[in-house]
Amino acid sequence: MALFGFLKRTRSRKEPAGRNGEGDRGILVFENTSEVIQAENLLKGEGWEIRVMGPPPEIRQGCDLVIEFPLMEELDILRILEAEGLTPLGVVPVTSPLLQPVDIFHVKDFGRYFMVRAANMKLTLDKETGVIVNVSGGGCPDVPYLAASMVGQTLADAPRPRDIGHTLCGYALQLAYEEVERLCSV
Repeated sequence: MALFGFLKRTRSRKEPAGRNGEGDRGILVFENTSEVIQAENLLKGEGWEIRVMGPPPEIRQGCDLVIEFPLMEELDILRILEAEGLTPLGVVPVTSPLLQPVDIFHVKDFGRYFMVRAANMKLTLDKETGVIVNVSGGGCPDVPYLAASMVGQTLADAPRPRDIGHTLCGYALQLAYEEVERLCSV
């Protein structure tokens, strides 16, 4: 199983040049995590190339997550969100290094194992067997259940955190799970 490497990002048809210095990016700031999750699902479902990130300290207003998006598409994205009643607290153009959103993913290689942390949740995988060996972090009440349901299973057989979790920790673990899937598919 090839586990490490990096995929080259491909732009969706709706994304103008705009990733990693190719163009302007903006940040959508929401009041709470639930709104971020709803907006993420809606925009990704519509084919938009967006990322959930941590907010830079300079603009932290609501929850601890923001959505980074192609700034050129601001009006279309806001129309979609507002049609669903998901009006962000603010839209901030990323115009300086201080306004860069914070990547919520951190990958640590421990030789036979690697760990992906997304926000405050960590998922550790055995690179040789593909078995999840640890789930940790967070402080939400469903973390022990998530860990008991996933540890000891292969990534392919483990339940998706989004299907069995109901808190911010479950959402963060889903992000870690998806990042592990992405890393394993390369």
